[in-house]
Amino acid sequence: MSEKLNISPVTLDIVKDSLIAVSNEIFYAFAQTSMSPIIYETLDYASGIADAEGRLLTQGNGVSGFIGMISPMICAVVDKYGKENLHPGDVYIINDPFIGGGTHMSDVGMVMPIFYKDELIAFAGNKAHWSDIGGMAPGSFTTDATNTYQEGLCFSGVKLVDRGELVEPVWDLMRSNMRYPQISQGDMWGQISSLRTGEKRINELCEKYGVEVVKGSMERLIAQGELVARKRLAEMPKGTWEMDEYMDDDGHGSPVHLKVKVTITDDEFLADFTGSDPQVAGCVNTGATAAYAGVKVIFMSIIGPELAVNDGVFAPLRIVCEEGSVLQAKRPAATSCYYESMIYAIDLVWKALAPVFPESLGAGHLLSVCTVLMAGTHQDFGNDYLIIEPTVGGWGACRGHDGQVGQFCVGDGETYNVPVEMAETRYGIRVDEYSLHTDGAGAGEYRGGSGCVRTYRSMNDNQSFTASFGRNKWPVWGAAGGKDGSCNYFQFHDADGNVSEPMGIVARRVMNKDDVVRMVTATGGGYGDPMKRDPAKVAMDVKNEYITLEQAKADYGVIVDPESFDVVGLTPEREAAK
Repeated sequence: MSEKLNISPVTLDIVKDSLIAVSNEIFYAFAQTSMSPIIYETLDYASGIADAEGRLLTQGNGVSGFIGMISPMICAVVDKYGKENLHPGDVYIINDPFIGGGTHMSDVGMVMPIFYKDELIAFAGNKAHWSDIGGMAPGSFTTDATNTYQEGLCFSGVKLVDRGELVEPVWDLMRSNMRYPQISQGDMWGQISSLRTGEKRINELCEKYGVEVVKGSMERLIAQGELVARKRLAEMPKGTWEMDEYMDDDGHGSPVHLKVKVTITDDEFLADFTGSDPQVAGCVNTGATAAYAGVKVIFMSIIGPELAVNDGVFAPLRIVCEEGSVLQAKRPAATSCYYESMIYAIDLVWKALAPVFPESLGAGHLLSVCTVLMAGTHQDFGNDYLIIEPTVGGWGACRGHDGQVGQFCVGDGETYNVPVEMAETRYGIRVDEYSLHTDGAGAGEYRGGSGCVRTYRSMNDNQSFTASFGRNKWPVWGAAGGKDGSCNYFQFHDADGNVSEPMGIVARRVMNKDDVVRMVTATGGGYGDPMKRDPAKVAMDVKNEYITLEQAKADYGVIVDPESFDVVGLTPEREAAK
């Protein structure tokens, strides 16, 4: 197209970069207009734009597990209505876990067709976690769900805005089935307004450069992405690598077996999950596209994390999941905690390829979102509150670097904590402790990053606590001779002195005044032989309380003075390892 029109490559690149900027502006506009802390503080959402064919052009920051989910949402809407039935100002709502871009009901997607002078030229889309969408539990998603009908309202690409006007009966239906309609309404309009921002900016580009130039730049974005991806694929090692692993829990106490075969050829990067367990009665099933989106995260890590996210980059990638498996479940499977199996799928591919791409993939990390949901009545104001948030933990070490400390899991990406001060003000809790979890696990030439400890004290009676902490039975894996990290768990310390066993999953556990829940996330895996770690670094780790004197000696063979923190000797095992 651009060659036929004789468009300057410089102009095409300027417009191409402008399209990327538009996607980012949609992202930030939503954060500034939403009502839920899970959106404006945590940034549990994503946004992007696609061309008139529904091909993803660019996707802004936000949840990495949503990579590439915008395009399937758009395609699902187009397949349902046909392009001829789309109009300027239309917005469609979609959160069905079993069709394009689906995750769980709480992740609400919106799609807007963008027209320039009556010509459909693009789509804008976003996907965000709403605080509540109905269902059997506050916050809608819950660890004891057994079917999708318990998880809230389902919209399979319903027209929410018709030619600029809100479809009131749809909103009435939503409002009548939500616990916090005023918050959801704010999120809804924030989502719509950010898409309108994208529409405005793309029309401005068409006015400034001409519609054919804009469409030519869209083609250039996708073509360049595919060109670079295929070039880098050709440079990769070729072969087949396999891995299998057990997820901790299906939601009802049974482990779930997952397996993958990764094959890299000159033309294709294939992740085949055939042989993974069938869908389960619990809530950890994924729907149509979650596993695919998860593998895209690892694919981008290897191909080039600096590349713009678009469908051109993903052209060589292919995913195989058996229909009816836990990674491609069929209705009416429960999907509240879909992210657990999605991130385990990511981890499988990661672990299989870590020895092949040591510069890109290090040791294992906390793996789980470690989701916390707490609901109740505020002790001072008497209003209902709802906490929904992920939890940070330790990342694995890699060649040349210790693991990162207190970071969100790979599925969360560019997300953040709700600040302690805000949490204590808005919610009926007190944060007694927020510290690093320095258990000494993850020893290696490069040490795994520390997890975290966070404790919530209930400030009122009859508070409800729900959580899913994956990787709570099998520890985080080490790489290249590094030792394993630790596990995620939480524990209840009741006001009457009763202390529960460590656990990884619970649904609506009642907490009364002064009951405490202590949440602990894993330390990342170590990388390389611990006996090769620089003794001076070991001594500094002791000084900084990442490890103890005993761990320095046992794991690293380094004897450290407890007063000066100087290295005073090496063990015979360390000497022998030289």
